[in-house]
Amino acid sequence: MDTHTHQSRERQFLDIFHKVTSLTAVVLDHQEVMETIVRALPELLGIDACTIRLLDASTHSFVLGAAHGVSLEYLSREVIDTDETMAMVQSGHPVFSGQVDEVSCPSLRDAAGREGVKGVLTLPILFQNELIGIMRLLTRSAGRTFTPDEIASSMALAEQVGIAIAHGRMFKEMDRQVRFLSELQAISRLVNSTLDLNVILQTMAERVAVTMGAKGCTLRLLDQEGRSLELGGAYGLSKRYLERGDVEQERNIRMVLAGEPVAIYDVSRDPRVEYQEDMRAEGIVSLLAVPLKVHDEVIGAMRILSDRPRVFTDVEVRFAVTLAEVGGTAIRNARNYQKINLLLGRIEGHEKFLADIINSLQHQLLVLNRQRRVVLANRVFLEAVGKEEAEVVGTPYGALCRSDEEGRSCPVDQVLVGEEMQPFVQEYQAGEESRWYERSASPIRSADGGIEHVIEVIRDITAEHLLAEEKLQSSRLQGIVELAGTVAHEINSPLFAALGTAELLVEDEDRPEVAEDLAVIVRNLRQIGELTRKMTAMTGFTSTAYVGESRILNLNEDKNED
Repeated sequence: MDTHTHQSRERQFLDIFHKVTSLTAVVLDHQEVMETIVRALPELLGIDACTIRLLDASTHSFVLGAAHGVSLEYLSREVIDTDETMAMVQSGHPVFSGQVDEVSCPSLRDAAGREGVKGVLTLPILFQNELIGIMRLLTRSAGRTFTPDEIASSMALAEQVGIAIAHGRMFKEMDRQVRFLSELQAISRLVNSTLDLNVILQTMAERVAVTMGAKGCTLRLLDQEGRSLELGGAYGLSKRYLERGDVEQERNIRMVLAGEPVAIYDVSRDPRVEYQEDMRAEGIVSLLAVPLKVHDEVIGAMRILSDRPRVFTDVEVRFAVTLAEVGGTAIRNARNYQKINLLLGRIEGHEKFLADIINSLQHQLLVLNRQRRVVLANRVFLEAVGKEEAEVVGTPYGALCRSDEEGRSCPVDQVLVGEEMQPFVQEYQAGEESRWYERSASPIRSADGGIEHVIEVIRDITAEHLLAEEKLQSSRLQGIVELAGTVAHEINSPLFAALGTAELLVEDEDRPEVAEDLAVIVRNLRQIGELTRKMTAMTGFTSTAYVGESRILNLNEDKNED
């Protein structure tokens, strides 16, 4: 090659290099950089084709990035190059093969033969000493070789491709981080805007799957004993798959419950997966499992399921882990809310049960605090005073009870000051009617023995009081009746004697006027006798036997004996 041609080619290399460098600096998509190189190099070097393949870390294979000058059939071949060549390239060295159509690998030899390729220069595409792709220069001319300057210039361009790819990936990673951050904020707002556990779980499952471009997502929560996982939310998966069986014994789940994220590239072959056939039937290929946490406490597991081979990046794993922590807090809050509601429901049930018991009592009941104010009153009391509960609660005890006539304190006051309980009866005037109530009180003590509340029972003893009064009146009447019987007894003796004498006198008296007077006396005596007989008949409760079952009180026992 003469000097003029060499200088011309150097200028062309510089022009391409400058163009590629400029593109690398301003273009965020590295595809344009690769397209520029694969189209410019064949013309510049006088070769037939150029291809660029990029390393897919998920499959550990080189996938086509850009190509020019070769057929699609050749590009689609199964084997790219020999193992020896690929090993050299992966170590960072360029490799030239001048007889590709004669290599030992049948598929590679046949593909090169059909395409007419004779020589191939394979160059590594590096970024920070890490292989991220390969660039291949192909010639159909037998004996065509590459000079050190051509290799060096091509390596420089390959390095620019590496920089462009790294920049593009970095930009995509940053874009993905921004998108994940935005989605994380959106999901965080959603799950923290409600205390409905089902809504939180379903929202998380759907948004995670959609955001990460996955087939589906499941969230399982540990039960109260922390032994088994219960399905809480799912998205994108069939009922048959979700009901396949318990998952606690799967190695990936045990690792997650220990606090470690797990990414599995091929679920059909990975021993950490138990239900491989079920996953294959569901179309699941890869999965990412992360723990649901609250303050370093694992409360469940979230699994993101992909229907294509996938290596989850660090950004995706961090996003899933962070979201699981945000979701874990929301789940804990929702669970606490459920527990509080359940507790409140139980308390309300207990309060209702207690209120029913208190209201079923036939006596009035009050509960008072240490400040001597009413905190509870049963229905019997409210009906007795004709007031609603709201009117009574908070009422000072002094307005309900005052010291009695003997100066004794009310029962609640006695309890609160530590006095011995004494009987306390209080009379109330209701219009023209009086009613009597017996009040008694008992303390409710705290754990330290202090009095927290006092229960007072108010018993209506009006009927008992009236019965006692009636018994007293009956006793007094009994005395009067017995006295009447005694008087009748004392009268009867002389009365019968006088009546007998008067009757004899009437029989013996011849004088009409005297006989008439005696008849009047007899008639009067008989009337007195009838009166004493009636008085004697009234003495149903007497002290001594008289006539029949009647009893009388003998006031002159000594005289009778005479």
